Amino acid sequence: MTAPEDAIRARRKLTNKLIAAHDARRLAPFFDPGATLISGEGGLLMGAPAILAAFEAQFADPSFVTYARTTQDVALDPAGERAAETGTWLATWKDASSSGPYLAAWKKVRGQWVIESETFVTTGSGA
Repeated sequence: MTAPEDAIRARRKLTNKLIAAHDARRLAPFFDPGATLISGEGGLLMGAPAILAAFEAQFADPSFVTYARTTQDVALDPAGERAAETGTWLATWKDASSSGPYLAAWKKVRGQWVIESETFVTTGSGA
């Protein structure tokens, strides 16, 4: 059986691949329907449909390349039903980039880890 920490790390790697492929539709199973996301600039997205629509809008931008999240730590609750993932993120466009730390809350739903919330903070940018 896969350890929860390893399962979350694997799911994060898969979301990175789907984002790099600009495939918003296949990201849907990774988000709880009531998920929230705070973007690097502080904008709030409420609900998986809003999060997926934001991905679709980014993917439609011809200068957008990808978002990559690099997991640094996964902390599990004692019951093994919730986890906090921390790490760094990098957003890349053809002519610019942004980066910073993030925190993702995961929860286990019917045996599968899904994202409950994500918070990204922009602390770096470049041309």
